[in-house]
Amino acid sequence: MDIELLSSICKQPGAPGFEKKIRDFIINEVKDIADEVSTDNIGNVYILKKGKSSDKVVMSAAHMDEIGFIVTHIDENGFIRFHTLGGFDPKTLTAQRVIVHGKEKDLIGVMGSKPIHVMSQEERGQAPKLESYFIDLGLPKEEVDKYIQIGDSITRERDLIKLGDCVNGKSLDNRVAVYVLLKTLQELKDKEIPYDFYGVFTVQEEVGLRGATVAAHRVNPDFGIALDTTIAFDLPGAQAHEKVTSLGDGAAIKIMDASTICDYRMVDFLKKIAEEKEIKWQPEILKAGGTDTAALQRTGKNGAIAGAISIPTRHIHQVIEMSHCEDIDNCIKLLESAIINIDKNDWSH
Repeated sequence: MDIELLSSICKQPGAPGFEKKIRDFIINEVKDIADEVSTDNIGNVYILKKGKSSDKVVMSAAHMDEIGFIVTHIDENGFIRFHTLGGFDPKTLTAQRVIVHGKEKDLIGVMGSKPIHVMSQEERGQAPKLESYFIDLGLPKEEVDKYIQIGDSITRERDLIKLGDCVNGKSLDNRVAVYVLLKTLQELKDKEIPYDFYGVFTVQEEVGLRGATVAAHRVNPDFGIALDTTIAFDLPGAQAHEKVTSLGDGAAIKIMDASTICDYRMVDFLKKIAEEKEIKWQPEILKAGGTDTAALQRTGKNGAIAGAISIPTRHIHQVIEMSHCEDIDNCIKLLESAIINIDKNDWSH
């Protein structure tokens, strides 16, 4: 594991619609390993690795954006109200630090709410709501107004750490998949591949697969392999049938999620490659939640034979997301092997 690279990826701010800094970081990382680098109007980054043939096109997508917030109001005391960009469980906001990204300066703030000491008994028994929270920058309004305005983005503040056999921090959804795609592109730099391969870093997945929809229409892939995290509910109290995936059991090969049923030919191909290359893997059926897989499958002009490689992750959409280092490595190996061997498969049935 290149912990330093993954940590740097996770630190780059990139709430949906505000991906510039993570986009610039990625472009800098790939400039010496890509045959072509381009962007589009919505902000996706396209990395082309040319193959022996352009008759078929393979595309992988990893979304750059992270769940975050947007400033909606600054009150007379300098406290900020916000709207979410992506899905949040309100209780995970308690006692968290955030970064408000101003035009000229970023400010650290804390998620504040009514202290339990002054809550009524009824309030104490209620689940927290998003509107119960505000952001406290520790500054009066006149100081806040110098740097922050309505419409500025907000991301969460938390460093990545190594924790046992795992990495732990914020925004592994989906920065760990960005890492997987970057490392795969590095591995492919001096290798021959059968077909043109587009590694695409997409925007605004957390608010509706928006970047991948544009990207798949532009690339029109014959084969699509999305990269994203998936639920690892291998926790105390979880029933066996609820787990979806487990940390340490290998790369997850998606069969379906709430937005797509993966093409059985791609599922079978990824399983076969994993077995042949002795790459540890596990199946994934995610009943709720969708990924860029759906856009890859059906937004290109001709549709695509599409599936996904998922990184099992605990505590998703919190600042303590956790992925197993060996699972991450297996995802890189599986994606690389799939790209190199995709022409050897019989796709006719």
